[in-house]
Amino acid sequence: MSETTREFFDALERHGHERVLKKTNGTIRFDLEHDHEVDHWFVEIRGGVVRVSQQNSDADTVVRSDNAFFDRMVRGEAKPLPAWLRNEITTEGKFQFIVLLERLFAPPPGARHPRMAVRDRGQR
Repeated sequence: MSETTREFFDALERHGHERVLKKTNGTIRFDLEHDHEVDHWFVEIRGGVVRVSQQNSDADTVVRSDNAFFDRMVRGEAKPLPAWLRNEITTEGKFQFIVLLERLFAPPPGARHPRMAVRDRGQR
């Protein structure tokens, strides 16, 4: 497994509570393929509290990807929903978690929050 992947899941676990997920309850299992092996990452979200493990358990949603593409999503170079539409990642289970993934991954390189863009425009 790549260091990028491990750092992503470690950061989710360390942060613990995500305000944007406070109304979310469910589980997502990521099956990441590399070198003819599959790493499993199990993410449990309960009222915004995020827990991460490497168990291979049943989940509300299962996301499958190769590890290299997953790393691109972690770095913000690819977004989960368009990747799903292009079949670069596949899923089983509840669709709501596919949309939710957009909030967990980094923004595209060079992206700014809309409030920052408006503030910057007002300073000109």
